[in-house]
Amino acid sequence: MCFFSPLGFGFAQLPITIVVVNIPCRAVLLDMDGVLVDSTPAVTRVWTTWAEKHGLLPEDVVRQAHGRPSLSTIQELLPHGDHEAENLYMERGEIADVADVVALPGAAELLCSLPEHRRAVVTSASRSLAEVRLHAAGLPIPKYLVTASDIQRGKPDPEPYLQGARILGVPPAECVVIEDAPAGTVAGKAAGARVIALRTTTPDIDLSQAGADWIVDNCSAISLETAPRQDGLVLVLRGQR
Repeated sequence: MCFFSPLGFGFAQLPITIVVVNIPCRAVLLDMDGVLVDSTPAVTRVWTTWAEKHGLLPEDVVRQAHGRPSLSTIQELLPHGDHEAENLYMERGEIADVADVVALPGAAELLCSLPEHRRAVVTSASRSLAEVRLHAAGLPIPKYLVTASDIQRGKPDPEPYLQGARILGVPPAECVVIEDAPAGTVAGKAAGARVIALRTTTPDIDLSQAGADWIVDNCSAISLETAPRQDGLVLVLRGQR
């Protein structure tokens, strides 16, 4: 769909192209950080403190930790450390640091527009941390919430999204995953779902390489078709590139 905007002042009119895509599905699986909640400043602060404590480069640690369970990152970076103690330290730090955690654009509207039995939040955070961040952002705690506390293998393994589809009773191929991180995008695709990626935290090239089917700015570019469907949904993307 194309709209033309007059520039005036003697300049030629230039086309502004707005791409609209309709995506039929039966359920939506949403990541939390970077999709519903902006926790990037808090995450950066806590991981930077941890990295400096262990003599690691904060920028590399923050990048490696993005979109994955904290325990996985700790195990990789401190192979001989006390993983459970370090993970508990990280969780306490992240739970305490929520002063500037806010909802991302369009997150509340999209989350609340989806039927409760057709949506699940699938996050690499622990259940305690997920609930604290959702509350801090003013978002409801979903009925269906899959966290690092509920799985054995975190993203990029498909287990979190396979479990999200299972608790909703919907085959993964009929689910749409909404992600912001390459690890989560890989997990969604490996589970057999289609993935809408958001450019809230990650460059397009990285999301594309991870296998994203569509890329949009944030949740405000995603809406639910208003026409009722007996056993399905239609997501409408605007501004997809």
